[in-house]
Amino acid sequence: MDPIEPVRPFRWDLARGDRLGSLIDGHDTAPAHLDELTDCAAKVLARSADGDLFFVGRSPDSLFDLLSGALSDAPHQERLNQLPLSLYGLDGQGLDAAERTQLRANLTASGLSPEHLARRRRPVVLVDLVLHGSTFTNLHRHLRDWIDDEPASWSVIRTKLRYVGITAREKTSPNTWRWQQHEDWVREMPASAVRNVSIPMWLWRYLGNDQPKTALSFRRTRWADPDVTVPRHDEGARAALAEAVAVYRHGRTAAARSRIHRVLTGEPAFRDPWLRDLARTLRPR
Repeated sequence: MDPIEPVRPFRWDLARGDRLGSLIDGHDTAPAHLDELTDCAAKVLARSADGDLFFVGRSPDSLFDLLSGALSDAPHQERLNQLPLSLYGLDGQGLDAAERTQLRANLTASGLSPEHLARRRRPVVLVDLVLHGSTFTNLHRHLRDWIDDEPASWSVIRTKLRYVGITAREKTSPNTWRWQQHEDWVREMPASAVRNVSIPMWLWRYLGNDQPKTALSFRRTRWADPDVTVPRHDEGARAALAEAVAVYRHGRTAAARSRIHRVLTGEPAFRDPWLRDLARTLRPR
């Protein structure tokens, strides 16, 4: 049987924003939520356990874009990855054999096969907006089943996986609902493997529900569709691209780097040498 070709949705290289020409004309207004977005991005960095970040699906696109700008001249930039994938709710369950094979081919192309995970020196940190945790749950179960099908050791790989959920901020109380307390698979992970970053509800809704996106949701019906590899040029995609460029450019500013540096120094992980070294690369010169 011929190997299955991986499929990955097209996304523009924002570092070459000056070459996007008329695509972003008329859509160059920077979003108003840059401070809150910057704070969230900094906390994701701080809670990444010095790992390689994989931003799952489209919802955390702006975090990837902002950090890509902020770290554009830092070695840590190579640790930023996008993982185009939708596994939300029931749509991520009950895959047939062809869907499962294509999913594994796509994950392999992103460096997330059991073989890749077992060989990694640094942990893989999966980042996504979380409501009830179904995307993380479905992804974890698919990875776990795949590992069981391969000559790979779960006892090794479990130490290489981390999850960072972006949650909507609520009033803290003993009765506050926390998604990770209701998922059985979390208990098979190390205690530090799941972390959260909370953001205002309005920002969570914007990123998760309302923000224009450069690509369509990469659902199971599109995992093998070559059409997703072609850039979109409709008005919604152009608006999304312009916002992504603005967020990336903001990340490159001294103001953004200074704000990230300030947030990092207030995080508990700042006592760790890796985070102090990273913060030094962001310190305003």
